Amino acid sequence: MKLRVYGIAVALGVVTVASAGTARAQMRDRLEKISGIAVGDGIQKNIGGQIGTGRGSVNTPDSSIFIIQRDPFRSVRRGRQLFQRKFLPTQGFSGRDRSGNIAVDASIGAGVVDSCAGCHGRPRGSAGHGGDVFTRPDSRDAPHLFGLGLQEMLGDEMTADLRAIRAQALAAAQSTGTPQTRTLTSKGVNYGSITANPNGTFVTTGVVGVNTDLRVRPFFAQGGTISIREFLVGAFNAEMGIQSDDADLRNAAINRQRITTPSGMILDGALDAIEAPPVTGNNGVDPDGDGIANELPISLVDHEEFYLLNYFKPAVSVSPDRAADVNAGRTIFTNAGCASCHIASLTINVDRRVADVDTVFSDFNPASPTTSGNPLNRLFATATPKIVTIDDPGTFPVLKLPARGSFVVNNFFADLKRHDLGNNFAERNFDGTLQRLFMTEPLWGVATTAPYGHDGRSQTLEEVILRHGGEAQAARDSFNGQSRANKNLVLAFLTSLVLFPPDDTASSTSNINPGAANFPQAGHGAIALTPLFNNPADLE
Repeated sequence: MKLRVYGIAVALGVVTVASAGTARAQMRDRLEKISGIAVGDGIQKNIGGQIGTGRGSVNTPDSSIFIIQRDPFRSVRRGRQLFQRKFLPTQGFSGRDRSGNIAVDASIGAGVVDSCAGCHGRPRGSAGHGGDVFTRPDSRDAPHLFGLGLQEMLGDEMTADLRAIRAQALAAAQSTGTPQTRTLTSKGVNYGSITANPNGTFVTTGVVGVNTDLRVRPFFAQGGTISIREFLVGAFNAEMGIQSDDADLRNAAINRQRITTPSGMILDGALDAIEAPPVTGNNGVDPDGDGIANELPISLVDHEEFYLLNYFKPAVSVSPDRAADVNAGRTIFTNAGCASCHIASLTINVDRRVADVDTVFSDFNPASPTTSGNPLNRLFATATPKIVTIDDPGTFPVLKLPARGSFVVNNFFADLKRHDLGNNFAERNFDGTLQRLFMTEPLWGVATTAPYGHDGRSQTLEEVILRHGGEAQAARDSFNGQSRANKNLVLAFLTSLVLFPPDDTASSTSNINPGAANFPQAGHGAIALTPLFNNPADLE
């Protein structure tokens, strides 16, 4: 058995990728009831081709496990195509009954869209932002999904740290026969304190910013969901009426088993409240009555989870003429106290991704095509594989597994903790109660995600800053007390934190080609995964 570690930037030179290998937003597949596409765009596999041979195993060709472990960049790409796919009624779209008590099941008020990109699609072709749903009386604004896997891993590791501290407190209490209090901290974030009693009970009144079970829930504004898998299975049902009897969620949530998903996330139903899939063996294979069973097979869930685990983090776009202002604004932001919750960087101990993509400003320079941005957005992305390869016995391609090293999540600006931001951020629920505690929103990508707030009620960055109160009142007042010039510097810093359209962003996997006909409509480069497939000629 041979093992090699890859941690170097992809440097493929000038790679020209056919348009079929790049990405577009909200796509139909070319094999299903559609014709007339002459430019190569669209999904290259029908839904059966994406399902493949099911979940299978590492030795079952074209199964989700086989592809994730032996051709991982194809799995990421397949998940991306599923994310952009416009599902048809014949595939289960929109069959869900949306009657019922919305105060009990807020998803009844979710929008009806035929594609994940219908709510998460700006900038175009990305897993971005843009949707607005009636799951609360004043609506919820759909967040972008850039860096989603990094958030999942941070939340999971912070949970492990907090629970380890709780276990240490209990061991000390039982050893000494006296109550023991410990401060709850992880990755520099303080979650208050917990007291363990010798009889095995805990005093949790000092716990802040997280539930008393000490599970950090990084997803949704109120911090309601643990994992990407729960999020995507729930969203397919709530927004699209496409239902899955996902075995991993069923076994964790209903059977209370400890499950490791193909993306490496541990779901332990004995420790955590896991969200069950909307379809289970107890309520039939077609509960929405649309005549379509098994609408979202487990292999599709596997690829979608793997895609979102590995999805790109946002970019930092700072042109040389703006660098001084951006740096000065970041300093004022920190000194004002904003960085006490919007923490710039957090470190992951074990990174389960197979690659990282770092995207920064790069002006259009046709003389340096291997590092130049294009005229569309003046950004350049460098892809860095983070895999080990294992030549296992047999004739199959080598295993390509996550290297599982540490990773510093820079320019994140969040603490994965709930805070009370005062009356201006309080949210009405359908039952008349108010939600007052919200997760700190990561600021990466904030420049391109207006409107702001969990409800999208603030139109500008300055408006949403001045909306802060409660625990953030002092930081808000410090910003408001700055001169107009200093406020503008803070805004200049925030506007450097951007999202980007991957198919329109030049990268180390697909450089610009200024000599291409009709440049930059062609030859503008892209963050292309196809060159990293085991067989790049087999398009997704």
